Amino acid sequence: MGVYTRTGDEGETSVIGGRVRKDDDRVEAYGTIDELNSFVGQALSFAEEEVLEDLREQLAEIQQELFDCGSDLAFVKLSDKKYKVKEEMVLRLEQWIDHCEEENPKVERFIIPGGSRLSSALHVCRTVCRRAERRTVTLGSHTEINPAVRRYLNRLSDYFFVAARTANVRLGVADVEYVRSKKVFGRKE
Repeated sequence: MGVYTRTGDEGETSVIGGRVRKDDDRVEAYGTIDELNSFVGQALSFAEEEVLEDLREQLAEIQQELFDCGSDLAFVKLSDKKYKVKEEMVLRLEQWIDHCEEENPKVERFIIPGGSRLSSALHVCRTVCRRAERRTVTLGSHTEINPAVRRYLNRLSDYFFVAARTANVRLGVADVEYVRSKKVFGRKE
C-alpha cells in the first residue's frame, strides 16, 4: 500500500461518511488535535526520569485519547452510542489535575512557559490544546459534535498547565513567573 493516494490533490479529503474541503472546520478541529498529539509525543520523550513515571503513563494514555477525540470529530454523522470520548475521561483528568496540584506551590503570579524541557514542552501542549478546543467550539457551533470532546480538551489544557508545574517541582526547577505583575492569585480582596 502506498503512502500517497493523490485523492487530495484538488483540496478535498475524506472524512468518515463523505468528503470535505481540507480547510473545513471538521478537518481543522481534528487536524489540530493531531498536531497536539505530536507535541504530546515530544513531551513524553522528555519525561525520562523515574520521578516522572506517572506523568509518562498519563501522557501515553492521553495520546490514545486524543486519537479518540479526532475519531469522534471525523464522523459526519455518528450516533452518541458510538462515541469514544466519554465523561469518565474528563473526570479522570480532573483527578490527575487534583493530584498534581497537591505537589505544586501556590500560584501567586502568572506563569511564563519554561523551566525544565518537559515543563516547556507541556506548556506548548497547553497552548495547542487551547487552539484545538477553539476549533472544536467552532465546529460545534454549526454541526452536532460529541460535547464530551469539547469538555475533555478544556480539562486537558488545565492538566497540561499543572503537569508542567509538577514536572518542574519534581525536577527541582523553579517555575518562571511573570515578574512585571503584582501578585494576582491567592489575594483576599
